[in-house]
Amino acid sequence: QCRFVEELVNDLLTVCQNLSGNAFMPRLQPAVGVGGFLEGRNASSDDYVYLLLVPLKPPAGHSFHLELGT
Repeated sequence: QCRFVEELVNDLLTVCQNLSGNAFMPRLQPAVGVGGFLEGRNASSDDYVYLLLVPLKPPAGHSFHLELGT
């Protein structure tokens, strides 16, 4: 099921990228599954929470950098 969710999110990201064209904005990269776990306390439950990370790539000629702060 987690693989299905990841593929579904990647398909949605592809559509978003195609609709945005060459707009000057960060580009969405394919989703990366970082794990899933049962929601609630019932181990026999079928309710899962899927954690997906969607990396961003900066537009051409730009870069991201971390800023130190509080």
